Amino acid sequence: MWGMSETPPESPDFDAMARDIAEVPAVEVIVTVAVNLMSAAAVKLGLTEEGAQHKDLDEARKLVHALAGLLDASATEISSFHASPLRDGLKSLQLAFREASLVPDEPGKGPGEKYTGPVYG
Repeated sequence: MWGMSETPPESPDFDAMARDIAEVPAVEVIVTVAVNLMSAAAVKLGLTEEGAQHKDLDEARKLVHALAGLLDASATEISSFHASPLRDGLKSLQLAFREASLVPDEPGKGPGEKYTGPVYG
């Protein structure tokens, strides 16, 4: 229970959030989600300044796989202007994953490779 001097936390304004997102083109939402997945995967691969502090290859695998699936599913929806750098980033993450793995996956079995095909390092 909230004390007399405490105020309850404000609940999110879902109507305002819905209005804001309604103004954003779908391509921008897809690209934003892809960039967020890429950033999170880079952190989990230990590619940031903190490096090994946040490294978690199991989590990185999930993020890279999700990114590959998103890019595969949205390939016809976003232009090559957007898709090309995202695909390049995905491949870089897949290579970084392969290099970071103590026992690398077989070609074609790494994260997201069911969508992109084998990645060789």
